[in-house]
Amino acid sequence: MKGILYVSHGSRIPEACQEAVDFLSLVKTQVEVELQEICFLELAEPNVEQGMERLIKLGATEIAIVPVLLLSAGHYFQDIPEEIQQLKDKYPNIHFSYGRPLGVQERLIHILKERIEEKNIPVDQAAKVLVVGRGSSNPQTKVDVEWIGKKLQEVTGFKHVNVCYLAACTPLFEESLKQALDQGHSKVFVVPYLWFTGYLMRFIERKINDLDREDKVVLCHHLGDHPVMQQALKDRVYESFKPAYQF
Repeated sequence: MKGILYVSHGSRIPEACQEAVDFLSLVKTQVEVELQEICFLELAEPNVEQGMERLIKLGATEIAIVPVLLLSAGHYFQDIPEEIQQLKDKYPNIHFSYGRPLGVQERLIHILKERIEEKNIPVDQAAKVLVVGRGSSNPQTKVDVEWIGKKLQEVTGFKHVNVCYLAACTPLFEESLKQALDQGHSKVFVVPYLWFTGYLMRFIERKINDLDREDKVVLCHHLGDHPVMQQALKDRVYESFKPAYQF
């Protein structure tokens, strides 16, 4: 019997974990697989092992692990596979397959465009967009986020679009934000390339507040539970059972 294990990042902030659970619960109703469980990689429960054991107790013999991640980085290449290998050793009779993160997709760029437009703030040629990525030591992260920034510029027509990061990559968000304000842009739209709320969104809010220039800065909503995000993850769920993604 098929089962699906959604592996979300996890957070110490209950609101962030609840947002992930609510989102994944919406996706579960759209996926025609009877056994589906939600777990967290760190900082919250159920953890990966607990989620897996629930599926196995319910009778799952073929389990697809679906990473609830935007981009391929350390969690995808190292942390989750290590968890899967331990479970594979513990449950040798269970067949595991491993899905992909959402990755860079044109349809996700249009969500960012919507996040800017829903602020209902007039935009002129002097306005600037800062796309904020999580950041990673994996060099592909910068390639991906820069592609996202370029595509967002194409679909919005903004003259000034830059990317920045919250950690592990440069330029860092706080430096980029200060520079944008010093350059005298009419407005700076901060567009988080983050799936759910949590510590990183609070960090962005705090850095904006610290500069005491809220009149110039427009913080857009994160990607959240947008219907396109639901569809994108649903697509990854069905892909994860294909032989190309077997673990």
